[in-house]
Amino acid sequence: MPNKEELFDINYVNEEKVSTIRDKMKTEHTMQMLSETFKVLSDPTRMKIIFALSQEELCVCDIMNILGKTKHAISYHLRILRNMRLVKHRKEGRLVYYSLDDEHINNLFNEGVKHVEAL
Repeated sequence: MPNKEELFDINYVNEEKVSTIRDKMKTEHTMQMLSETFKVLSDPTRMKIIFALSQEELCVCDIMNILGKTKHAISYHLRILRNMRLVKHRKEGRLVYYSLDDEHINNLFNEGVKHVEAL
């Protein structure tokens, strides 16, 4: 029976699996953008904003009242989410309404919720 050190010294590489996965690997740019997206979503306030916007289009004042945060704080988080194309906005007179940029964001959020609620 090999000892522990000998078990970790085995150096077998399944070239077929490695080649298949390397061929499917996303570009460096894609992986960087995905990483930055998850970094932006790592903030609980931004996740609450995403949840609120997954329910309905809202103006800044609505989001402020839902989350109990200042206009400055909400605007700051919305700017970060907008820069990452996670939310979009439209103007109606003097009001600015926010919504999720697309259905992918809603799906990402919902899958994340399913994952953590199953823990």
